[in-house]
Amino acid sequence: MDTHILSALERIASALERLAPPVPAPLDLSVADCFVFAPPAGLTPVPRVNRVPVALLKGIDRARDILLENTRRFAKGLPANNALLWGARGMGKSSLVKAAQHTVNTERDAGTPALKLIEIHREDIDSLPELMGKLREAPFPILLFCDDLSFDHDDTSYKSLKAALDGGVEGRPDNVLFYATSNRRHLLPRDMMENERSTAINPGEAVEEKVSLSDRFGLWLGFHKCSQDEYLAMVDGYLAAAGIETEPDAVRGEALEWSTTRGSRSGRVAFQFVQDLAGRLGRRVDIA
Repeated sequence: MDTHILSALERIASALERLAPPVPAPLDLSVADCFVFAPPAGLTPVPRVNRVPVALLKGIDRARDILLENTRRFAKGLPANNALLWGARGMGKSSLVKAAQHTVNTERDAGTPALKLIEIHREDIDSLPELMGKLREAPFPILLFCDDLSFDHDDTSYKSLKAALDGGVEGRPDNVLFYATSNRRHLLPRDMMENERSTAINPGEAVEEKVSLSDRFGLWLGFHKCSQDEYLAMVDGYLAAAGIETEPDAVRGEALEWSTTRGSRSGRVAFQFVQDLAGRLGRRVDIA
């Protein structure tokens, strides 16, 4: 071959290599127990997870026990279900997922692989099938977690979630489980489902396709608004964990007034009250 042509081809090849995107590094799950998914194929380690000890999650005993048992089975390589935690805001849905992963890891036997938690943001759901494929050969059990999952009008990314949960031809990886939280039981707003019913050629089939998304979750765990006694128990638990000693009747009166001004009672409201009280007392709150 003419040396001029060969030289030109080499220059073209070099230019194409410079233009090509870098080859993504293999996913290394050994550097941490918790990660945040960074599309298109990266994982950002989380050195300190924002979580609450499972013992401080009050008023959700049934959901706590079911999710913990499901997570334990999965970590041991036994059959387990994808889980949808749905219901009232601030009642500990996402806190329970993070607490379950931490609890299972503290219980595991020495020498067994740690349970990894990877949070994927709602807007990155389209990348979920690809991510699951990359995790298939990982030597760890992995919880994929999406907080506040829901879909709005003209949003078709729910199809990617359905594909990922079903696993396509290969099936869902045995070492991957998906947990999601949502304020909606069916992940779709009611007016969206009604609009599909009114405009589709076959309304029943159109609605069924969207509602069937939640059927991909084997566990549906409902979270409901707490009672006054449960709310006060949450406050007491956070105060004890923070080491704050106060006069019980006065604090409970303040806690009830705080919840009234917020218009709700929940674990989140209880924690926010304790943070405010600790700030007024010049104390720090560290209960992770």
